[in-house]
Amino acid sequence: MSGNMETTMKKFGTAPVFFTAVSTILGAILFLRFAYAVGTVGFFGALSLILLGHMVTIPTALALSEIATNKRVEGGGEYFIVSRSFGLNIGTTIGITLYLSQAISVAFYVIAFTETFQFFFDYLKETYQLILPRQAVSLPVMAVLSVFIMRKGAKLGVKALYVVVVILAISLLLFFVGKPLAGIQQGSPFSNLEFRNSGDFFLVLAIIFPAFTGMTAGVGLSGDLRNPAKSIPMGTVAATFIGMIVYGFISYKLAVSAAATDLVQDQFVMSRIAVLGWLVIPLGLAASTLSSALGSIMVAPRTIQALANDHSFPVAGINQWLSRARSSDDEPFNASLLTCMIAFVFVGLGSVNVVAQIITMFFLITYGSLCLISFLNHFGSSPSYRPSFKSKWVISLIGFLTAVWVMFKINTTYSLVAFGLMILLHIYINAIHKDRKGISSVFMNTIFQVNRNLQLFLQKGKIVKTTTDWRPSVICLSRHSFLRDHAFRLTNWISFKYGFGTYLHHIVGYYSKNTHDQAVQELSQLIRNYGDVSHVYIDTLICPSFTAAIAQSIQIPSISGMDYNMMILEYDKENPSGLDEIIENYKLIHTAGFDICILASSRRPLIYKNGIHVWITTEDTENANLMIILSFIFLGHPDWKHSDIRIFHVCRENEQIEVSRQMRELIENGRLPITAQNIRILVRNHDRSVKSIINEHSADAGLTILGFHGSTIRHMEQLFFEGYDAPGTILFVNACKSKVID
Repeated sequence: MSGNMETTMKKFGTAPVFFTAVSTILGAILFLRFAYAVGTVGFFGALSLILLGHMVTIPTALALSEIATNKRVEGGGEYFIVSRSFGLNIGTTIGITLYLSQAISVAFYVIAFTETFQFFFDYLKETYQLILPRQAVSLPVMAVLSVFIMRKGAKLGVKALYVVVVILAISLLLFFVGKPLAGIQQGSPFSNLEFRNSGDFFLVLAIIFPAFTGMTAGVGLSGDLRNPAKSIPMGTVAATFIGMIVYGFISYKLAVSAAATDLVQDQFVMSRIAVLGWLVIPLGLAASTLSSALGSIMVAPRTIQALANDHSFPVAGINQWLSRARSSDDEPFNASLLTCMIAFVFVGLGSVNVVAQIITMFFLITYGSLCLISFLNHFGSSPSYRPSFKSKWVISLIGFLTAVWVMFKINTTYSLVAFGLMILLHIYINAIHKDRKGISSVFMNTIFQVNRNLQLFLQKGKIVKTTTDWRPSVICLSRHSFLRDHAFRLTNWISFKYGFGTYLHHIVGYYSKNTHDQAVQELSQLIRNYGDVSHVYIDTLICPSFTAAIAQSIQIPSISGMDYNMMILEYDKENPSGLDEIIENYKLIHTAGFDICILASSRRPLIYKNGIHVWITTEDTENANLMIILSFIFLGHPDWKHSDIRIFHVCRENEQIEVSRQMRELIENGRLPITAQNIRILVRNHDRSVKSIINEHSADAGLTILGFHGSTIRHMEQLFFEGYDAPGTILFVNACKSKVID
């Protein structure tokens, strides 16, 4: 599209935003239901309703203005802001509900407009005893409005707003100069000022809340504005505050001008108070409802057109049809046609109160989302978030919390249904748009801030230095990541529920552009391989030697905020060529105070249902508890859900009674997640080795866990790890300090 045509299409300034918003705020609810609100809960009750409603709308207006001045708001208004902040999938979920609320609003205003023909319905009833349904007027009006907007588009609709605002101003002026009804002395009816019927407070709020939602009506014109960053804040904020002030004065005028019974029973009581009220109030109602309907019918198609432009719907043909604009004036003709069809359905319902409650729920969800976006952007502190109009994070947080609270106070069932439908819709959208599941920047920035603050808190508090509440913070180092995955799986078992884990893929070499590019490529491949099932932080480490890699890895800070306390190394059990490197670096790792796990990865399949075998000897007093704790941690992973732990304690005959007592004590105190049937005490004869006993009993074990000591490694070296031919994968464990099972 050429620059001239772009300028022609985006032709509106601040005035349409303000007038669209203020004419919607001072609309149907003002003329038809606000007197009922004042009559039901009194002046102070009505004032409370106004303040509570604006505890949602003012933060939303400020949040909307703030976000709009940070980046250019294109077509789609609120949907564009939500989708570009929360991501397309969440944005689509909220955008569809927003569109429905906007489309239903058209019906709401048309139904309200029909009330201006009350005199006609009364005439037919009194003269001909004919009770004519409201739809006899509302459906033809909806038809005329549909033809009007689809033929003329937004340009003529915006022009009509200026006429409407003039009529509204005259109507309200003549209302304020009107006199109290007969029998009411001006300024004296203090009974109407009291707060009464508090039990009906939230029911009344549900009915009148759509009056306050008009403040975002002008935002939907974002794609047609010359300067959205200027027009949206000025128009929206001004309309919101002016609307709140006007509603406050109207509440007082109603309270001092009519009795409570008149306010509740006569929805046209304003016409009895205003000068020339029989003419100006119905005229004001007609003008405001038609303008509000025009505003909604201009905004809703642009929302769903933006959804279609983002390919939100599962069928390409639907996206193409809804996104298509009329060539002559760029109006969303097809989207307008769909909006009119939806509005026709709800016009058929004919009830202002029912439609008002449905609209309220959808708008509260949208407004809460906008406030949450603003709060998260403040909290996330992204350098790219630099709005020229700034709100306060506490105001946005209040707006979000109030919106959610008000939803449930109005109608818990409606709220649960609304959230349930949105969750189901989001699940469906995620299923059809799997390629758009990435975490959006607003969440990434928030997670970054939370993680940063937690790490600082953990470091300053030193809360991880206890021995009674020990949990593993493990680092696994392997250069065989693409040959076998045993070490990664082990790290993942530890990290799933009870611990923290980092997996480092060792790239042998010096740091250079080539090795850097290799690291980036291989990290991406590892994340693709394990990302969907991983609870482990994956990274790469470029070092020229295994010793240098260990020295560097034991010094890096943990992403969990707590120091690493365990290292996992692994070798191929059938070809233990890398075992000598592990043995050589045992002392280096032990010096750092790390528990050490050496995984002998077998090429035999790991059969989880065969259980975890833990082997303990009387020399394993320091290692025993760590081996038992690790087996319990492994059992918490879904891989082991149909498995169990079996503890084998090998002792000499003279030690059997004491070993039995110790094991029984652990079980009775509930400090072992097993029963007595899971423990076997094996008496070893002098002529039989421990290795032969393990080979006999653990040949079919899913995983076998053994303990070892530094002195044994120094004296026996590789011989210690040899001779375990019958079991499959074996985990050798060395505890730097004894752990407490509590």
